[in-house]
Amino acid sequence: MSTRGGTRWRTFVQTETGSAVLLLVAVVAALLWANIDLHSYDAVWQAHFTVGFDTRHLSLTVHEWINAGLMSLFFFVVGLEARREFDMGELRDRRWVLLSAVAGLGSMVVPAVIYVAINAGHDSVHGWGTAMSTDTAFALGILAVLGRRLPASLRALMLSISVVDDVVALLVIAVFYSDEIHLPALLVALGALLAVVVVLRLADAGRGLFCALLAVVVWVALHEAGVDPVVTGLAVGALVIAYPAPRGDLERASRLFRLFREQPTPELQRSAARGLASAISPNERLEQRFLPWVSFGIVPLFALANAGIELSAERLADAFTSPVTLGILCGCVVGKIVGVVGSMAGAQLLSGRRLRPNVGWGSVTAAGSIAGAAFTVSLLIAAIAFEGEELNQARIGIIATLIGSFAVSWAVSGVIGLLPAARRTRALLGTSEPLTDLGVAVDERHDHVRGPADAAVTLVEYGDFECPYCGQAEGVVRDLLGSETDVRYVWRHLPLTDVHPNAQAAAEASEAAARQGRFWDMHDLLMDRQDQLGERDLLRHARELGLDTEAFREDLARRRGARRVAEDVDSADLSGVSGTPTFFVNGRRHHGAFDIDALKRAVEQARRRALAGG
Repeated sequence: MSTRGGTRWRTFVQTETGSAVLLLVAVVAALLWANIDLHSYDAVWQAHFTVGFDTRHLSLTVHEWINAGLMSLFFFVVGLEARREFDMGELRDRRWVLLSAVAGLGSMVVPAVIYVAINAGHDSVHGWGTAMSTDTAFALGILAVLGRRLPASLRALMLSISVVDDVVALLVIAVFYSDEIHLPALLVALGALLAVVVVLRLADAGRGLFCALLAVVVWVALHEAGVDPVVTGLAVGALVIAYPAPRGDLERASRLFRLFREQPTPELQRSAARGLASAISPNERLEQRFLPWVSFGIVPLFALANAGIELSAERLADAFTSPVTLGILCGCVVGKIVGVVGSMAGAQLLSGRRLRPNVGWGSVTAAGSIAGAAFTVSLLIAAIAFEGEELNQARIGIIATLIGSFAVSWAVSGVIGLLPAARRTRALLGTSEPLTDLGVAVDERHDHVRGPADAAVTLVEYGDFECPYCGQAEGVVRDLLGSETDVRYVWRHLPLTDVHPNAQAAAEASEAAARQGRFWDMHDLLMDRQDQLGERDLLRHARELGLDTEAFREDLARRRGARRVAEDVDSADLSGVSGTPTFFVNGRRHHGAFDIDALKRAVEQARRRALAGG
């Protein structure tokens, strides 16, 4: 993948880990504050803030503005991430969408049933919604902390479960925990949401502002309708499409930037900035803009405003004998595992194995244990369903799920780690065929292949002989091939002619060498001498390799290699490749860095999956 994609991936992982740590700090700070001076804690969050004038105004407490207002942005980012997985990630396989929905529902129904069973006969039974939800931030944070114990593909499963969880939880709030619904206001909200759909289909200019204004209309209308308006963020985020950067848009952006470079005027600067921005999907642009604010600002602020509980030995003793606390803790920590594993096993059985997880059952169990971390939505529901001492008991139970979920997840991953290598691989990765990203399969008779034909792992690179990042990656690839005996390497051309003027000629020169059976010799020489790709340089390289220079010169003059290069470019377009170097490992796009350690990890996981499937 391109360096931009690798940097983005690393930033996202670091954001998840950092956000979880900051969220935990905010929880501790809220507990300390509430136990040092509960009066000042309540005074800050119960202060009223009014927007509007005269009779047309909206007056809410600071606590309500955070829970219903700012948290809409949190769910907006969740919706963006879900849509990107649906358009570009694991959820492109619609069977996986169905299975994720089944798992998500199972992970909510079983905890709710456990809560109801523990609270049967008590007035607190109506708070069953507090035991249903998984906190996305804490769940992904736990997954990031566990790191290499679990496969990277488990993240898609966790995200899928979390999204289904959030959607259903918000529907539960709207249906079971909202006041009397006012139909006219609800119709206004639905109309504004439909208008968002229309605006998103229009030209890019100004649509962001229109969508933001319409989203505010939806939020206010839902609030007036008596429905918790946080659902606004998830709905709007899920409408914003995601797609790989099209090569045509990138070339257009390059032309606009060159015009600005030649004549740096304000008009050309604005044109180049718009061209660069439009080359990236609005989904990615919006997530990049909002994710840091949500992760490092809004979510910790929510925790600070909601986790403050006055604790004492007596109160903790009462809480852990209370059906509210025990219902939430047992429902989340135990019920989530039973719900996820049981629902997926049932779906696989009833579908005749047509529906089965893309990871092993050990990973599915770990996903269930991680899903037991309840916080954000559970606190939202608790604040609506309970008051007084029951609210405090619910909050204690919710915070306790974080500790319980992490402990059980650590234990599950530890037990999996004790298994023999073959069984551990099967438990983590499973045996299902992974979804492939490579649009055109490798053909030994057509592709340029280096390495054994029966290798367990195939590494495909789309590259450009003039690309400096390809030059950096080349050393990594050579180290990898030198240390691995069951890896075959495939080179496919993707000359970025808009930024590398000699790349096309160099690609055609390598094909001219291939006509004399010397492709890899020329490939290696061109990668070593990326600053020597002019016509005379190419002829000198041919002489150095001992090629028939007259035949080589004629092949270059007649551009006999152009068709072969164009076929690789077409296959790149079919695979959604727009930058170089882009790697595929056994057909799956490699996301992240292309240093030797990162590629070795990707190759090792692909090898284990291939052996487990065999």
